[in-house]
Amino acid sequence: MVRVEELEAELERVRAALADAEEVLRRRVIGLEQYLEALAEEDAPAVAVVSQRKPVGPRRAVPHRQDAADTEVLSVDYQALMAAALEAGADGLGARRPAVVLGWDSASASRVEGARARLKRLVERGWLVEEKPGRFMLPAPEQDAAGTGRPGGGS
Repeated sequence: MVRVEELEAELERVRAALADAEEVLRRRVIGLEQYLEALAEEDAPAVAVVSQRKPVGPRRAVPHRQDAADTEVLSVDYQALMAAALEAGADGLGARRPAVVLGWDSASASRVEGARARLKRLVERGWLVEEKPGRFMLPAPEQDAAGTGRPGGGS
């Protein structure tokens, strides 16, 4: 009986250590993404010509929406997130679904937080809006000159 109690206590210590390690990992992933984005912004010329070519390599710079013609300027991962937001419609997109869209384990807190960080980056750059906390969706369409109400080339 004493051995069972010792093992249960050890299990609780290991679970607590695992939770702490996952939190550290989550923060490091978010920090790394922010660092890579800051580097990409530093390297960008003063007048961005982002719409003419896609980013190359591991950089995942997200251009501001007003500087881009369409989602094709985004990396494949961000394009997938935009497609998921379009599919979610007015219900909005939480962070678990984007983790799945990115091929990540949606049960992992650090992966869900990584997906949330990417969604927040899309909000910062004008690609998505967060009308309710934790619910990300496409911005309301603005009326263009033709009055169609569809910005860019969305379908």
